[in-house]
Amino acid sequence: MSTAPIPPVPPDWREANRKMWDERVPIHAGSDFYDLDSFRAGKDALRPFEVAEVGEVTGRTLLHLQCHIGLDTLSWARHGAAQVVGLDFSEPAVETARSLAGELGLGPERAAFVAADVYDAAQAVPDSSYDIVYTGVGALNWLPDIDRWAETAASLVAPGGFLYLAEFHPLTDCLDDATGSRIVHDYFSREAWVDETPGTYADFDAATVHNRSVEWQHPVGSVVSALAAAGLRIEFLHEHDASLFARFPVLKRGSDDFYRYPQDRPRIPLMYSLKATRPA
Repeated sequence: MSTAPIPPVPPDWREANRKMWDERVPIHAGSDFYDLDSFRAGKDALRPFEVAEVGEVTGRTLLHLQCHIGLDTLSWARHGAAQVVGLDFSEPAVETARSLAGELGLGPERAAFVAADVYDAAQAVPDSSYDIVYTGVGALNWLPDIDRWAETAASLVAPGGFLYLAEFHPLTDCLDDATGSRIVHDYFSREAWVDETPGTYADFDAATVHNRSVEWQHPVGSVVSALAAAGLRIEFLHEHDASLFARFPVLKRGSDDFYRYPQDRPRIPLMYSLKATRPA
C-alpha cells in the first residue's frame, strides 16, 4: 500500500462539483440516457447483478447515498423496500427526484429525498440507521476522503444490516483512453484529477458553462480497508468484466446492454461490488 503523503485538496472541489452537477440535472432529466419516460412506465434502473446481490428488500429500510435524480432509489422502492431515502448534495437533483416520486405515487413516507453533503449524512437523514445503505456506480470518485465516507456510511447501517456498494473499477482509470490496454496512470495516485470538459456523459454535445470538476481515484483495497476499520464485516467483493458504458472504444455492447472487451482480448475488471455487514 502506498505511504506517500496525501496531496492538498483543491479548496473549491465541493463547490465546483456542485455547480457542475446542478447544471447537468435538467440535461440528464431530458436525455435518452436516463429515458425518464420509460422509467415512469416501469423500467428498472438497477443492474441485474445489484438486484441479485442485495437480495430481498421487501419491508426493509434503505438509504441511498449520492442518489443524483433518484432513479435507483425509486427502483428499490418498486422492488418492495418499506422506505427509501435518497441523499444528494445537488438541490436540483433532489427536487427532480421528489417530483419523480410524486409522479409514481410514492409519498415521503415511502420515498424521501434530502439535499445534503454525503459527509453530513448522519445529521441530515430522517433516521439514525437503515437496514441497507446503498451506494451506486459513479459516486466514490467525487470524494477526497474515503475513510471519512466509510465512517459516515457505516454509522448509518443498523445492527444486522449491511452496506452495498457497486462502483466502476479504479483499474480502468489507469489505462489509456484510446485502446484500454496500456497502463499510463498510477493506480495508487492520491492526486486530484481536475477536468474542464464541457458536456456530460448523458449528452456529450450539450452546451454547458460550469465544466470544472474535481475527482479522485480510490483503490479497491482502500475502500475495503476503510469499511473494515469502520466496524463492518466484508461479506464479499465481486469483480465484474462488464461496464455500463463504452469506457474504451474497443468495448462492445452485448445483448444485456453491458459493455465488454471483445472475446479475443484478455479481460480485466471494469466494475466491482461489495457487501459489508454490521453485526447484530
